[in-house]
Amino acid sequence: MPSRSWNPRPLGRGGRQDLCGRDDRLRFSPYCWRVRMALAHKGLAYTTVAWRFQQKEALAFAHYDKVPVLTDGDTVVTDSFDILRYLDTTYPEAPVLGDGLGLQRVTLFKQLVDRSITPALFRIVVLDLLEAIHPEDREYFRTTREARFGASLEAVHDPEKGRQQLHQALVPVSAQLKETPFLDGDSPAGADYLLFGSMMWAYSVSTETLVEERDPVAGWFQRMLAVHDGVAGKAMTIRDLY
Repeated sequence: MPSRSWNPRPLGRGGRQDLCGRDDRLRFSPYCWRVRMALAHKGLAYTTVAWRFQQKEALAFAHYDKVPVLTDGDTVVTDSFDILRYLDTTYPEAPVLGDGLGLQRVTLFKQLVDRSITPALFRIVVLDLLEAIHPEDREYFRTTREARFGASLEAVHDPEKGRQQLHQALVPVSAQLKETPFLDGDSPAGADYLLFGSMMWAYSVSTETLVEERDPVAGWFQRMLAVHDGVAGKAMTIRDLY
């Protein structure tokens, strides 16, 4: 099995870089988690290197300023969804997104995750996220996010309202998970990894309750922690730093 990498600098054929927090082992980017789960799904080997928000120069070769960046030999791919599509095209065994109508449907689901679910999660965990970030990156994070939202992080932080928004956004997801163990059926694939990336991001940096225990999403999340030999369940979270 060839080795793959998604990192901000070429490290041979094996090397991947994750956004890390105040501990190098704390990896929390929702977009990196999408790719990490897809690589596990396909059984592709990789290595990883910790990366922080302000290390932009390390991404210059990709003409990009965010992770994940995938390097596969001489090929460089940016943006998590584009990386998933590239993996399916180049390594079609065990497809993640599929093609045709299936790809259109998972692309539509991506809009729900990006536009409704992730913003709701941000409102729940933003101040915990700030504390989880490396101290040298906190001012950068605050400045850039406050400019984006036009408000202070303290004003954006509203866990109760965030949970209300999250619950509403997850209504169709919960309904589906009453019928099947994963969004993609009997085993996880693209839709599961898109949602899990965001849920794992919030879970990694905060102990806030995200969904009620009786919600089918809670059981799904526990199953997702266990799939692919527990790649997510074995990862460091903020709980390990207390």
